[in-house]
Amino acid sequence: MPVAKVGAVVLDCPDPRALAGFYAALVGGTVVEEEDWVDLKVPGGPVLAFQAAPGYVPPRWPAPDHSQQFHLDLTVEDLDAAEKEVLALGAKPLDTEDRSRTFRVYADPAGHPFCLCAG
Repeated sequence: MPVAKVGAVVLDCPDPRALAGFYAALVGGTVVEEEDWVDLKVPGGPVLAFQAAPGYVPPRWPAPDHSQQFHLDLTVEDLDAAEKEVLALGAKPLDTEDRSRTFRVYADPAGHPFCLCAG
């Protein structure tokens, strides 16, 4: 029997409301705001939470001398269509050159890396 279950995945960022809006547009869900904390309640998945972090410095990817800290793998039906949508939402491509792979790497507006993965 497990000791615990995932309650939330929490991302530090400079603007919790803006980053929650980005992910809500990307994966759906309901945004619930508090003062310096915003939850995104995702249907069928764990809560994504966003907290204000003064002096926030985004991870660097790829950088063997600096940790990327974590990343999200997001499954999509069509990589090309999903790529157009995430770029329109404000994501930045990090590693998208090799179109033969089943994943592509992007950064969200606060600089956290995430992958779109073929489902």
